[in-house]
Amino acid sequence: MNVQDTKSRIVARIWQSVAQSGVSVSAIPKEQLDTLVNSIADGVLLAIDEALDETGLPMRQEAVTSIAQGAPATEQVLWQGRPFLSLVTTYQITTERVRIFYGMVGKDRDDIELTRIQDLDVTQGMTERVLNIGDIVIMSADPSTPTATLRNVTNPQQVHEVLRRAMLDARKRFRYSIHEEM
Repeated sequence: MNVQDTKSRIVARIWQSVAQSGVSVSAIPKEQLDTLVNSIADGVLLAIDEALDETGLPMRQEAVTSIAQGAPATEQVLWQGRPFLSLVTTYQITTERVRIFYGMVGKDRDDIELTRIQDLDVTQGMTERVLNIGDIVIMSADPSTPTATLRNVTNPQQVHEVLRRAMLDARKRFRYSIHEEM
């Protein structure tokens, strides 16, 4: 279920609760009431996500804005986070690859080498812009994962930039170049 579906369910539940409360809201204009209910739903989504952060799940970290010059002796984590409202998925961007971990008890992992990434895109719907989340779509030459999506990432523009810089630095470090045909 995506964030928009979850928000729709919360909005419906708020309207149901208002109707069951017996409080008259007929004096409030419809547009203002819709704005109020949508604001409450956004607040509830943010509160749930903050509560999930407090449960000890992998925390979202602020993106590192610079990568050490030269080849690092070991692989370094540049950014780590989880999708908005997710319990079972974690994302990690390192100096060598993008890792996607799935599962709560058993863990599966997909790795995408930075040098294999061909294109990066960010997509955000209207609700996602309000909540400052979005999807980062990775197109790669990886045969097992030609397209991967980091869904519902907080601060997607910043994470996109960290990933883009890491990809370019990895290409320089390994003297890797892509030749495009016109």
